[in-house]
Amino acid sequence: MAFLIRGGRVFDATRREPERADVLVEGNRIAAVGPAFARPAEARVIDAVGALVLPGLINAHTHAHNNLLRGLADRWTLEDLINHAAALNANRTPEDHYLSAAIGAVEMLRTGCTAAYDLFMAVPAPDEAAIEAVVQAYSDVGMRVTLAPAVADVVFYHTVPGLLERLPPDLRATVETLAPAPTDGLLRLCEAAVQRWDGVAGGRVRVHVAPTIPGQCTDAFLAGCARLAREHGVGVHTHLMETKVQAVHALRRWGRTAVAQLEAVGLLGPRFVGAHAIWLTDDDIRRLAETGAAIAHNPASNLKLGSGIAPVRELLDHGVTVGLGTDGSMSSDNQNLFEAMRLAALVGTVRFPHDPARWPDAASVFSMATRAGAQLLGLGDDLGRVAPGCRADLVILRTDSAFLTPLNHPLHALVYAETASDVDTVLVDGRVVFEGGRVLGVDEDSLRRRAQTAADGLRARNRDAWALAARLAPHLGEACRAAVATPFAVNRYAAPVPDPA
Repeated sequence: MAFLIRGGRVFDATRREPERADVLVEGNRIAAVGPAFARPAEARVIDAVGALVLPGLINAHTHAHNNLLRGLADRWTLEDLINHAAALNANRTPEDHYLSAAIGAVEMLRTGCTAAYDLFMAVPAPDEAAIEAVVQAYSDVGMRVTLAPAVADVVFYHTVPGLLERLPPDLRATVETLAPAPTDGLLRLCEAAVQRWDGVAGGRVRVHVAPTIPGQCTDAFLAGCARLAREHGVGVHTHLMETKVQAVHALRRWGRTAVAQLEAVGLLGPRFVGAHAIWLTDDDIRRLAETGAAIAHNPASNLKLGSGIAPVRELLDHGVTVGLGTDGSMSSDNQNLFEAMRLAALVGTVRFPHDPARWPDAASVFSMATRAGAQLLGLGDDLGRVAPGCRADLVILRTDSAFLTPLNHPLHALVYAETASDVDTVLVDGRVVFEGGRVLGVDEDSLRRRAQTAADGLRARNRDAWALAARLAPHLGEACRAAVATPFAVNRYAAPVPDPA
Protein backbone atom coordinates (compact mmCIF):
# COMPACT_ATOMS: atom_id res chain seq x y z
CA MET A 1 0.00 0.00 0.00
CA ALA A 2 1.22 3.52 -0.81
CA PHE A 3 0.08 6.83 0.68
CA LEU A 4 0.72 10.39 -0.36
CA ILE A 5 0.27 12.74 2.59
CA ARG A 6 -0.31 15.96 0.73
CA GLY A 7 -0.07 19.60 1.71
CA GLY A 8 0.95 19.32 5.35
CA ARG A 9 3.73 20.99 7.27
CA VAL A 10 6.38 18.47 8.25
CA PHE A 11 7.51 19.09 11.81
CA ASP A 12 11.20 19.01 12.70
CA ALA A 13 12.11 20.11 16.23
CA THR A 14 15.42 21.53 14.99
CA ARG A 15 13.66 24.09 12.78
CA ARG A 16 11.75 27.16 13.88
CA GLU A 17 9.05 26.69 11.23
CA PRO A 18 7.73 23.41 9.82
CA GLU A 19 8.43 22.80 6.14
CA ARG A 20 5.51 22.59 3.74
CA ALA A 21 6.02 19.23 2.06
CA ASP A 22 4.37 16.08 0.83
CA VAL A 23 5.25 12.74 2.40
CA LEU A 24 5.23 9.63 0.23
CA VAL A 25 4.85 6.32 2.06
CA GLU A 26 5.60 3.10 0.20
CA GLY A 27 5.18 -0.15 2.06
CA ASN A 28 6.18 0.40 5.68
CA ARG A 29 8.69 3.20 5.09
CA ILE A 30 8.82 6.84 4.12
CA ALA A 31 9.97 6.95 0.50
CA ALA A 32 10.23 10.71 0.01
CA VAL A 33 9.63 14.06 1.70
CA GLY A 34 9.60 17.21 -0.37
CA PRO A 35 7.71 19.84 -2.34
CA ALA A 36 4.51 18.84 -4.08
CA PHE A 37 5.12 15.96 -6.42
CA ALA A 38 2.96 13.82 -8.64
CA ARG A 39 0.82 11.16 -7.04
CA PRO A 40 1.91 7.61 -7.87
CA ALA A 41 -0.90 5.77 -9.58
CA GLU A 42 -1.40 3.27 -6.75
CA ALA A 43 -1.14 5.76 -3.86
CA ARG A 44 -4.04 6.88 -1.70
CA VAL A 45 -3.99 10.62 -0.98
CA ILE A 46 -4.35 11.83 2.60
CA ASP A 47 -5.20 15.53 2.76
CA ALA A 48 -2.99 17.20 5.38
CA VAL A 49 -3.52 20.84 4.33
CA GLY A 50 -3.42 23.03 7.43
CA ALA A 51 -2.06 20.17 9.57
CA LEU A 52 1.28 19.23 11.08
CA VAL A 53 2.88 15.91 10.17
CA LEU A 54 4.84 14.54 13.14
CA PRO A 55 6.82 11.43 13.88
CA GLY A 56 4.77 9.09 16.05
CA LEU A 57 5.42 9.62 19.75
CA ILE A 58 7.19 6.80 21.62
CA ASN A 59 6.20 5.74 25.13
CA ALA A 60 9.44 4.56 26.71
CA HIS A 61 7.82 2.96 29.77
CA THR A 62 4.30 1.69 30.43
CA HIS A 63 2.40 -1.29 31.85
CA ALA A 64 -0.44 -2.94 29.93
CA HIS A 65 -1.87 -4.61 33.04
CA ASN A 66 -2.60 -1.24 34.71
CA ASN A 67 -5.27 -0.15 32.25
CA LEU A 68 -8.00 -2.48 33.52
CA LEU A 69 -8.06 -1.07 37.06
CA ARG A 70 -7.04 2.54 36.52
CA GLY A 71 -8.42 5.14 38.91
CA LEU A 72 -8.23 3.03 42.07
CA ALA A 73 -5.11 4.68 43.49
CA ASP A 74 -5.24 7.88 45.53
CA ARG A 75 -2.44 9.00 47.84
CA TRP A 76 -0.49 5.78 47.29
CA THR A 77 3.28 5.53 47.25
CA LEU A 78 4.92 3.01 44.96
CA GLU A 79 5.21 0.66 47.93
CA ASP A 80 1.47 1.02 48.54
CA LEU A 81 0.86 0.16 44.91
CA ILE A 82 3.03 -2.96 45.08
CA ASN A 83 1.33 -3.93 48.35
CA HIS A 84 -1.90 -4.09 46.30
CA ALA A 85 -0.32 -6.08 43.45
CA ALA A 86 -2.26 -9.25 44.19
CA ALA A 87 -5.49 -7.32 44.68
CA LEU A 88 -5.03 -5.64 41.32
CA ASN A 89 -3.41 -8.32 39.21
CA ALA A 90 -4.00 -11.83 40.56
CA ASN A 91 -6.54 -14.27 39.11
CA ARG A 92 -6.56 -12.68 35.66
CA THR A 93 -7.70 -14.64 32.66
CA PRO A 94 -6.07 -14.33 29.23
CA GLU A 95 -9.14 -12.29 28.23
CA ASP A 96 -8.43 -9.87 31.10
CA HIS A 97 -4.84 -9.45 29.89
CA TYR A 98 -6.00 -8.95 26.32
CA LEU A 99 -8.57 -6.30 27.23
CA SER A 100 -6.22 -4.38 29.52
CA ALA A 101 -3.52 -4.24 26.85
CA ALA A 102 -5.96 -3.43 24.05
CA ILE A 103 -7.66 -0.47 25.74
CA GLY A 104 -4.25 0.96 26.62
CA ALA A 105 -3.01 0.59 23.06
CA VAL A 106 -6.18 2.25 21.77
CA GLU A 107 -5.61 5.17 24.13
CA MET A 108 -2.02 5.55 22.99
CA LEU A 109 -2.95 5.60 19.30
CA ARG A 110 -5.68 8.15 19.99
CA THR A 111 -3.12 10.40 21.66
CA GLY A 112 -0.50 10.18 18.92
CA CYS A 113 1.70 7.43 20.34
CA THR A 114 2.71 4.76 17.85
CA ALA A 115 5.22 2.66 19.81
CA ALA A 116 5.68 1.63 23.44
CA TYR A 117 8.06 -0.22 25.74
CA ASP A 118 5.62 -2.27 27.82
CA LEU A 119 6.57 -4.09 31.03
CA PHE A 120 3.33 -5.97 31.62
CA MET A 121 2.98 -8.05 34.79
CA ALA A 122 0.85 -10.75 36.34
CA VAL A 123 0.67 -12.23 39.85
CA PRO A 124 2.54 -14.36 40.73
CA ALA A 125 4.08 -14.19 37.21
CA PRO A 126 2.93 -14.14 33.60
CA ASP A 127 2.46 -17.42 31.79
CA GLU A 128 2.57 -18.11 28.05
CA ALA A 129 -1.19 -17.63 27.67
CA ALA A 130 -1.00 -14.17 29.26
CA ILE A 131 1.93 -13.13 27.09
CA GLU A 132 0.17 -14.38 23.98
CA ALA A 133 -2.95 -12.39 24.89
CA VAL A 134 -0.96 -9.16 25.22
CA VAL A 135 0.89 -9.80 21.96
CA GLN A 136 -2.46 -10.40 20.26
CA ALA A 137 -3.93 -7.19 21.70
CA TYR A 138 -1.15 -5.01 20.31
CA SER A 139 -1.27 -6.87 17.00
CA ASP A 140 -5.05 -6.36 16.67
CA VAL A 141 -4.94 -2.67 17.58
CA GLY A 142 -2.07 -2.13 15.16
CA MET A 143 0.46 -0.50 17.47
CA ARG A 144 4.20 -1.13 17.65
CA VAL A 145 5.44 -2.53 20.98
CA THR A 146 8.56 -3.78 22.66
CA LEU A 147 7.10 -6.17 25.21
CA ALA A 148 9.08 -7.15 28.30
CA PRO A 149 7.16 -9.40 30.72
CA ALA A 150 8.22 -8.05 34.13
CA VAL A 151 9.11 -10.75 36.63
CA ALA A 152 10.89 -11.19 39.97
CA ASP A 153 11.99 -14.03 42.23
CA VAL A 154 12.02 -12.25 45.63
CA VAL A 155 8.82 -11.46 47.54
CA PHE A 156 8.29 -7.69 47.78
CA TYR A 157 7.69 -7.64 51.54
CA HIS A 158 11.24 -8.91 52.12
CA THR A 159 12.65 -5.84 50.34
CA VAL A 160 11.24 -3.15 52.64
CA PRO A 161 13.76 -2.53 55.43
CA GLY A 162 12.35 -3.30 58.86
CA LEU A 163 8.89 -4.36 57.67
CA LEU A 164 8.84 -7.98 58.82
CA GLU A 165 9.95 -6.99 62.31
CA ARG A 166 7.04 -4.56 62.58
CA LEU A 167 4.34 -7.05 61.65
CA PRO A 168 2.19 -8.72 64.31
CA PRO A 169 2.82 -12.48 64.47
CA ASP A 170 -0.25 -13.51 62.46
CA LEU A 171 0.51 -11.10 59.62
CA ARG A 172 4.17 -12.04 59.60
CA ALA A 173 3.24 -15.70 59.37
CA THR A 174 0.97 -14.92 56.41
CA VAL A 175 3.68 -12.96 54.63
CA GLU A 176 6.23 -15.70 55.21
CA THR A 177 3.99 -18.20 53.43
CA LEU A 178 4.19 -16.14 50.24
CA ALA A 179 6.55 -17.94 47.88
CA PRO A 180 8.40 -16.27 45.01
CA ALA A 181 8.29 -17.61 41.50
CA PRO A 182 11.18 -20.05 40.89
CA THR A 183 14.27 -18.48 39.36
CA ASP A 184 14.89 -21.14 36.72
CA GLY A 185 11.24 -21.17 35.70
CA LEU A 186 11.23 -17.41 35.18
CA LEU A 187 14.35 -17.56 33.05
CA ARG A 188 12.81 -20.31 30.94
CA LEU A 189 9.64 -18.23 30.55
CA CYS A 190 11.61 -15.16 29.44
CA GLU A 191 13.65 -17.15 26.95
CA ALA A 192 10.60 -18.88 25.53
CA ALA A 193 8.84 -15.53 25.11
CA VAL A 194 11.77 -14.10 23.15
CA GLN A 195 12.02 -17.20 20.98
CA ARG A 196 8.30 -17.39 20.23
CA TRP A 197 7.16 -13.79 19.87
CA ASP A 198 10.13 -11.55 19.14
CA GLY A 199 9.56 -10.17 15.63
CA VAL A 200 5.95 -11.26 15.10
CA ALA A 201 3.24 -9.05 13.55
CA GLY A 202 5.56 -8.11 10.72
CA GLY A 203 8.23 -7.02 13.17
CA ARG A 204 5.92 -4.63 15.06
CA VAL A 205 6.24 -6.78 18.21
CA ARG A 206 9.64 -7.19 19.84
CA VAL A 207 10.28 -9.05 23.10
CA HIS A 208 12.92 -8.09 25.67
CA VAL A 209 13.58 -9.14 29.27
CA ALA A 210 12.57 -7.29 32.43
CA PRO A 211 13.76 -8.13 35.93
CA THR A 212 11.11 -5.85 37.34
CA ILE A 213 13.00 -4.21 40.26
CA PRO A 214 16.61 -5.17 41.08
CA GLY A 215 15.87 -5.46 44.79
CA GLN A 216 13.12 -7.98 44.07
CA CYS A 217 15.51 -10.21 42.14
CA THR A 218 18.16 -12.66 43.29
CA ASP A 219 21.65 -12.14 41.94
CA ALA A 220 21.27 -15.42 40.07
CA PHE A 221 18.19 -14.12 38.29
CA LEU A 222 19.83 -10.79 37.41
CA ALA A 223 22.84 -12.63 36.00
CA GLY A 224 20.48 -14.94 34.09
CA CYS A 225 18.72 -11.97 32.52
CA ALA A 226 22.09 -10.56 31.46
CA ARG A 227 22.91 -13.91 29.84
CA LEU A 228 19.60 -14.06 27.97
CA ALA A 229 20.06 -10.52 26.68
CA ARG A 230 23.53 -11.33 25.37
CA GLU A 231 22.60 -14.66 23.83
CA HIS A 232 19.47 -13.41 22.06
CA GLY A 233 20.56 -9.84 21.29
CA VAL A 234 17.62 -8.26 23.12
CA GLY A 235 17.28 -5.41 25.58
CA VAL A 236 16.83 -5.29 29.35
CA HIS A 237 14.40 -2.94 31.13
CA THR A 238 14.00 -2.54 34.88
CA HIS A 239 12.68 -0.08 37.47
CA LEU A 240 15.84 1.61 38.65
CA MET A 241 16.13 3.29 42.05
CA GLU A 242 12.60 4.63 41.77
CA THR A 243 12.11 5.28 45.49
CA LYS A 244 14.35 6.00 48.43
CA VAL A 245 13.10 2.80 50.05
CA GLN A 246 14.61 0.88 47.13
CA ALA A 247 17.85 2.87 47.37
CA VAL A 248 18.21 2.17 51.10
CA HIS A 249 17.41 -1.51 50.64
CA ALA A 250 20.09 -1.83 47.96
CA LEU A 251 22.78 -0.39 50.24
CA ARG A 252 21.79 -2.71 53.08
CA ARG A 253 21.65 -5.77 50.84
CA TRP A 254 24.65 -5.26 48.59
CA GLY A 255 26.68 -2.57 50.32
CA ARG A 256 26.43 -0.51 47.11
CA THR A 257 23.78 1.09 44.94
CA ALA A 258 21.55 -0.90 42.60
CA VAL A 259 23.34 0.68 39.63
CA ALA A 260 26.72 -0.56 40.89
CA GLN A 261 25.25 -4.02 41.47
CA LEU A 262 23.72 -4.18 37.99
CA GLU A 263 27.08 -3.27 36.50
CA ALA A 264 28.72 -6.02 38.55
CA VAL A 265 26.35 -8.70 37.21
CA GLY A 266 26.77 -7.51 33.63
CA LEU A 267 23.41 -5.87 33.01
CA LEU A 268 24.48 -2.31 32.23
CA GLY A 269 25.22 -1.53 28.61
CA PRO A 270 23.80 0.01 25.42
CA ARG A 271 20.74 -2.28 25.51
CA PHE A 272 19.90 -1.45 29.14
CA VAL A 273 16.98 0.85 30.05
CA GLY A 274 16.33 1.93 33.62
CA ALA A 275 12.93 3.43 34.37
CA HIS A 276 12.52 6.39 36.77
CA ALA A 277 16.14 6.59 37.98
CA ILE A 278 15.28 9.13 40.67
CA TRP A 279 17.64 8.24 43.52
CA LEU A 280 20.81 8.09 41.45
CA THR A 281 24.06 9.25 42.98
CA ASP A 282 26.69 11.14 40.99
CA ASP A 283 28.64 7.90 40.69
CA ASP A 284 25.53 6.09 39.39
CA ILE A 285 25.09 8.69 36.66
CA ARG A 286 28.73 8.31 35.68
CA ARG A 287 28.35 4.52 35.45
CA LEU A 288 25.26 4.82 33.28
CA ALA A 289 27.00 7.24 30.94
CA GLU A 290 30.16 5.17 30.66
CA THR A 291 28.28 1.95 29.85
CA GLY A 292 25.91 3.54 27.32
CA ALA A 293 22.81 2.73 29.38
CA ALA A 294 19.60 4.72 28.89
CA ILE A 295 16.84 6.03 31.16
CA ALA A 296 13.05 6.23 30.78
CA HIS A 297 11.80 9.35 32.58
CA ASN A 298 8.26 9.15 34.01
CA PRO A 299 7.39 12.53 35.52
CA ALA A 300 3.66 11.91 36.07
CA SER A 301 4.05 8.79 38.19
CA ASN A 302 7.12 10.18 39.97
CA LEU A 303 4.90 13.01 41.16
CA LYS A 304 1.71 11.06 41.85
CA LEU A 305 3.51 8.39 43.88
CA GLY A 306 5.66 10.95 45.69
CA SER A 307 8.83 9.17 44.60
CA GLY A 308 10.86 12.32 43.94
CA ILE A 309 12.21 14.45 41.09
CA ALA A 310 14.59 12.65 38.74
CA PRO A 311 18.00 14.25 37.98
CA VAL A 312 17.25 14.59 34.28
CA ARG A 313 19.50 17.61 33.78
CA GLU A 314 22.50 15.76 35.21
CA LEU A 315 21.76 12.70 33.06
CA LEU A 316 21.57 14.80 29.90
CA ASP A 317 24.73 16.70 30.83
CA HIS A 318 26.57 13.36 31.08
CA GLY A 319 25.29 12.27 27.67
CA VAL A 320 22.85 9.64 28.93
CA THR A 321 19.98 9.03 26.51
CA VAL A 322 16.68 9.86 28.25
CA GLY A 323 13.35 8.74 26.82
CA LEU A 324 9.90 9.67 28.08
CA GLY A 325 7.23 7.38 29.50
CA THR A 326 3.76 7.66 30.92
CA ASP A 327 4.22 4.69 33.26
CA GLY A 328 1.12 2.59 33.92
CA SER A 329 -2.30 4.11 34.34
CA MET A 330 -2.47 3.03 38.00
CA SER A 331 0.36 5.42 38.81
CA SER A 332 -0.07 8.17 36.23
CA ASP A 333 -3.77 7.91 35.30
CA ASN A 334 -3.38 8.03 31.52
CA GLN A 335 -1.24 7.12 28.52
CA ASN A 336 -1.03 10.64 27.09
CA LEU A 337 2.52 11.53 26.07
CA PHE A 338 1.57 15.14 25.35
CA GLU A 339 0.78 15.49 29.04
CA ALA A 340 4.02 13.69 29.89
CA MET A 341 5.99 16.13 27.74
CA ARG A 342 4.50 19.11 29.53
CA LEU A 343 5.26 17.64 32.95
CA ALA A 344 8.79 16.72 31.90
CA ALA A 345 9.41 20.29 30.80
CA LEU A 346 8.05 21.77 34.03
CA VAL A 347 8.97 19.54 36.95
CA GLY A 348 12.72 20.06 36.67
CA THR A 349 12.55 23.83 36.85
CA VAL A 350 12.11 23.99 40.63
CA ARG A 351 15.43 22.18 41.11
CA PHE A 352 17.34 25.16 39.67
CA PRO A 353 15.81 28.41 40.97
CA HIS A 354 16.36 31.35 38.63
CA ASP A 355 18.73 29.30 36.49
CA PRO A 356 16.72 28.75 33.29
CA ALA A 357 19.77 27.53 31.40
CA ARG A 358 19.55 24.31 33.44
CA TRP A 359 15.83 23.79 32.85
CA PRO A 360 14.79 21.21 30.26
CA ASP A 361 13.93 23.00 27.03
CA ALA A 362 11.12 22.10 24.64
CA ALA A 363 13.46 20.64 22.03
CA SER A 364 15.05 18.27 24.54
CA VAL A 365 11.66 17.14 25.81
CA PHE A 366 10.27 16.55 22.32
CA SER A 367 13.36 14.50 21.54
CA MET A 368 12.72 12.38 24.65
CA ALA A 369 9.30 11.50 23.24
CA THR A 370 10.59 10.74 19.74
CA ARG A 371 14.23 10.19 18.77
CA ALA A 372 15.47 9.24 22.25
CA GLY A 373 12.51 6.92 22.72
CA ALA A 374 13.41 5.23 19.44
CA GLN A 375 16.92 4.59 20.76
CA LEU A 376 15.52 3.01 23.93
CA LEU A 377 13.49 0.60 21.79
CA GLY A 378 16.58 -0.25 19.76
CA LEU A 379 15.05 1.45 16.71
CA GLY A 380 17.02 4.67 16.64
CA ASP A 381 17.64 4.50 12.89
CA ASP A 382 14.01 3.71 12.06
CA LEU A 383 11.73 5.85 14.22
CA GLY A 384 11.41 9.33 15.67
CA ARG A 385 11.80 11.36 12.44
CA VAL A 386 9.84 12.22 9.31
CA ALA A 387 12.60 11.40 6.86
CA PRO A 388 13.16 9.13 3.86
CA GLY A 389 14.08 5.61 4.89
CA CYS A 390 12.41 5.79 8.29
CA ARG A 391 9.52 3.56 9.24
CA ALA A 392 6.21 5.23 8.43
CA ASP A 393 4.99 5.78 12.01
CA LEU A 394 3.34 9.18 11.56
CA VAL A 395 0.80 11.47 13.19
CA ILE A 396 -1.26 14.11 11.40
CA LEU A 397 -2.28 16.83 13.84
CA ARG A 398 -4.92 19.49 13.15
CA THR A 399 -3.86 23.03 14.00
CA ASP A 400 -7.23 24.82 13.81
CA SER A 401 -7.96 24.25 17.49
CA ALA A 402 -8.17 26.03 20.81
CA PHE A 403 -4.78 24.63 21.80
CA LEU A 404 -2.81 25.42 18.64
CA THR A 405 -4.36 28.72 17.54
CA PRO A 406 -2.55 31.01 17.10
CA LEU A 407 0.40 28.79 16.25
CA ASN A 408 3.15 31.22 17.20
CA HIS A 409 5.83 28.63 17.90
CA PRO A 410 4.99 25.06 16.82
CA LEU A 411 7.56 23.30 19.03
CA HIS A 412 6.51 25.16 22.17
CA ALA A 413 2.86 24.60 21.35
CA LEU A 414 3.33 20.85 21.03
CA VAL A 415 5.25 20.50 24.30
CA TYR A 416 3.38 22.98 26.49
CA ALA A 417 -0.12 23.40 25.04
CA GLU A 418 -1.24 20.40 22.96
CA THR A 419 -3.45 17.89 24.79
CA ALA A 420 -3.69 15.19 22.06
CA SER A 421 -7.23 16.30 21.23
CA ASP A 422 -6.01 17.44 17.79
CA VAL A 423 -4.74 14.03 16.62
CA ASP A 424 -6.47 13.43 13.29
CA THR A 425 -4.78 10.45 11.61
CA VAL A 426 -2.15 7.94 12.75
CA LEU A 427 -0.05 5.57 10.66
CA VAL A 428 2.00 2.70 12.06
CA ASP A 429 4.39 0.80 9.82
CA GLY A 430 2.80 2.33 6.75
CA ARG A 431 -0.78 1.43 7.69
CA VAL A 432 -3.52 3.86 8.71
CA VAL A 433 -4.60 2.70 12.16
CA PHE A 434 -6.52 5.74 13.44
CA GLU A 435 -8.74 7.89 11.25
CA GLY A 436 -12.09 9.64 11.48
CA GLY A 437 -12.07 9.49 15.26
CA ARG A 438 -11.79 5.68 15.40
CA VAL A 439 -9.08 3.07 15.79
CA LEU A 440 -9.62 0.93 12.71
CA GLY A 441 -8.38 -2.50 13.80
CA VAL A 442 -10.79 -3.16 16.67
CA ASP A 443 -14.34 -2.44 17.83
CA GLU A 444 -13.67 0.16 20.51
CA ASP A 445 -17.21 0.13 21.91
CA SER A 446 -17.12 -3.62 22.38
CA LEU A 447 -13.65 -3.44 23.96
CA ARG A 448 -14.80 -0.90 26.52
CA ARG A 449 -17.93 -2.85 27.45
CA ARG A 450 -15.92 -6.03 27.88
CA ALA A 451 -13.23 -4.18 29.84
CA GLN A 452 -15.77 -2.82 32.34
CA THR A 453 -17.22 -6.29 32.89
CA ALA A 454 -13.73 -7.72 33.33
CA ALA A 455 -12.74 -5.00 35.82
CA ASP A 456 -15.86 -5.56 37.90
CA GLY A 457 -15.23 -9.30 37.99
CA LEU A 458 -11.56 -8.91 38.87
CA ARG A 459 -12.28 -6.67 41.86
CA ALA A 460 -14.84 -9.18 43.12
CA ARG A 461 -12.50 -12.17 42.72
CA ASN A 462 -9.70 -10.47 44.64
CA ARG A 463 -11.60 -9.29 47.73
CA ASP A 464 -9.38 -11.31 50.06
CA ALA A 465 -6.23 -9.79 48.56
CA TRP A 466 -7.67 -6.29 49.04
CA ALA A 467 -8.34 -7.13 52.69
CA LEU A 468 -4.80 -8.40 53.24
CA ALA A 469 -3.32 -5.29 51.63
CA ALA A 470 -5.42 -3.11 53.94
CA ARG A 471 -4.12 -4.95 57.01
CA LEU A 472 -0.51 -4.63 55.86
CA ALA A 473 -0.76 -0.97 54.82
CA PRO A 474 -0.18 0.77 58.19
CA HIS A 475 2.84 -1.39 59.02
CA LEU A 476 4.23 -0.88 55.53
CA GLY A 477 3.81 2.88 55.89
CA GLU A 478 5.72 2.91 59.17
CA ALA A 479 8.58 0.86 57.73
CA CYS A 480 8.82 3.07 54.64
CA ARG A 481 8.85 6.29 56.66
CA ALA A 482 11.67 4.87 58.78
CA ALA A 483 13.60 3.86 55.67
CA VAL A 484 13.32 7.24 53.98
CA ALA A 485 14.59 8.92 57.17
CA THR A 486 17.87 7.05 56.65
CA PRO A 487 20.69 9.39 55.50
CA PHE A 488 21.51 8.96 51.81
CA ALA A 489 23.94 10.56 49.39
CA VAL A 490 21.27 12.63 47.60
CA ASN A 491 17.82 14.04 48.33
CA ARG A 492 15.35 13.91 45.44
CA TYR A 493 12.34 15.10 47.41
CA ALA A 494 11.07 18.67 47.28
CA ALA A 495 11.55 19.03 51.04
CA PRO A 496 13.79 17.74 53.83
CA VAL A 497 12.88 14.26 55.03
CA PRO A 498 11.08 14.44 58.41
CA ASP A 499 12.05 12.27 61.36
CA PRO A 500 9.46 9.44 61.55
CA ALA A 501 9.35 9.78 65.33
